[in-house]
Amino acid sequence: QVQLVESGGGLVQPGGSLRLSCAASGNIFSINAINAMGWYRQAPGKQRELVAVISRGGSATYADSVKGRFTISRDNAKNTVFLQMSSLKPEDTAVYSCNAESPWNNYWGQGTQVTVSS
Repeated sequence: QVQLVESGGGLVQPGGSLRLSCAASGNIFSINAINAMGWYRQAPGKQRELVAVISRGGSATYADSVKGRFTISRDNAKNTVFLQMSSLKPEDTAVYSCNAESPWNNYWGQGTQVTVSS
């Protein structure tokens, strides 16, 4: 099995920046089978939505609401995915969860709170 551990959430003022990290650990064969890794978020009273996803080869896709402000990247050697968030807005406030997909499984982290408020 694979465990995903997120870090980097917190409270930030509008216009500020945060960097989220998600490290995968566990069975090496399961980790090597992971292709896409990404970030989802869920705000209070709303459905979970995709923020950004990146393939093992580095191809990235973003939600329209974060394009130009967020950047997803990954370090395959360290089994880690990052989300650099800039120009944060109050509407970015949510629990951000890391996701990793293999052909056989879909893994989730426990989530980290991001709050954008003055």
